[in-house]
Amino acid sequence: MNDVEKAVFQFKEGHSCSQSIFSTYGPKYGIDEEMALKIACPFGGGMARMGDTCGAVTGALMAIGLKYGRVDPKDEELKEETYRLVNTFVEKFKARNQTIVCRELLGYDISNPQQHDKAEEEGLFETLCPKFVQDAAEILEEML
Repeated sequence: MNDVEKAVFQFKEGHSCSQSIFSTYGPKYGIDEEMALKIACPFGGGMARMGDTCGAVTGALMAIGLKYGRVDPKDEELKEETYRLVNTFVEKFKARNQTIVCRELLGYDISNPQQHDKAEEEGLFETLCPKFVQDAAEILEEML
């Protein structure tokens, strides 16, 4: 199973979109899978089910930061390179999906319990979200 397949498998097994991405790529750059799952947990559903930035995107951004992020606060060059990579990732994700905002991707504001239930009834978490996880993982494969 390659990393793209692993990320989608993690999602289908019940992990959130952010956990699926970060637990797949985190171990490659020094974070064990259990710690990656814990760190990424609050980011699912567009930041704790608030419908904001898609968890597949935030998981990917954490992976980019883990590989390229600066440690030395004076290293402005590395900070700018990391930001450039993040912007590239976001552009590529938007090219595939028009947005990085969960509620726009799903067509429902999942922070609203009734809309969350409607999205669930329509099976959007099973039909759309695996694609977003796959897209994020494929883009990471190109970039990492």
